Amino acid sequence: MSFPIGELSKRTGTKVPTIRYYESIGLLPEPLRTEGNQRRYDRGHLDRLSFIRHARSLGFEVSDIRELLAMAERPQDSCHQA
Repeated sequence: MSFPIGELSKRTGTKVPTIRYYESIGLLPEPLRTEGNQRRYDRGHLDRLSFIRHARSLGFEVSDIRELLAMAERPQDSCHQA
């Protein structure tokens, strides 16, 4: 399953410029692109952006979200830091 940025925006309630911003600061991985240079997102992008949106709605700052995502990528680490 892959879809364009407009569909990702619609599914997550995130504005397209915000998605591009999250990509530019490395919070959201850049997607693959088609031969026509169109961004194509997958389920991983959708899940990650949904998490980011939820965390932002709870008042987390971007730097805090970055730390949470980093912790999630290292499940073998101790939970003490969290």
